[in-house]
Amino acid sequence: MRPKLLIFDCDGVLVDSEPLSHRVLVSLLAESGVTLTHDEALSRFLGKSTAQSIDILNDLIGPGRGAEFMLRFKQQMRGVFERELRPVPGIEGALDQLKVPCWVASSGEPEKMRLTLGVTGLLPRFEGRLTSVVEVAHPKPAPDVYLLAAHKAGFAPPDCVVVEDSPTGVAAGVAAGMRVLGYAAVTPGRVLLEAGAHRVFDLMSELPSLLEAL
Repeated sequence: MRPKLLIFDCDGVLVDSEPLSHRVLVSLLAESGVTLTHDEALSRFLGKSTAQSIDILNDLIGPGRGAEFMLRFKQQMRGVFERELRPVPGIEGALDQLKVPCWVASSGEPEKMRLTLGVTGLLPRFEGRLTSVVEVAHPKPAPDVYLLAAHKAGFAPPDCVVVEDSPTGVAAGVAAGMRVLGYAAVTPGRVLLEAGAHRVFDLMSELPSLLEAL
């Protein structure tokens, strides 16, 4: 069945935010007395919603401290994004070649999506086609945000293809009954395949031909 809708995760798939956000996260955790490597931070936090991250932080730095930490983290991240954030390499050229409509379904809040897509110049491509975790009952790995995106766009789940970079997101796309392409820029391809990705790829320039081959 030829894909009729392509649904992107946002962080790490459209905008190259993961190295920046985890750099700040590791630094702030160190100030709180918690030492994590970059890879350890990725394994714990990649693809998680704010609420899920706060729960993880409560375990790491102490009960009830996660929300305040997350507020400081978001404040720092805004400045870093405004100064340093770039589109994922190759995404603009890939979007220009795609022959199906595109949507975004993210574990981030709408304000974050609009900030990161705006800073990178990608927002006009997705204006009116953003779906956030705050609109659904359950975050990834539950399928809710992908199912809502498909519903908004007017397509059935089997007609949709998801592009994800985290095991959590891959699991959400699979649970939604969609085909999932795993972008292995941060997470190793084998990990994305183990999570259920139907195919993995390393360069965004590969996406249009990969989609055609489905």
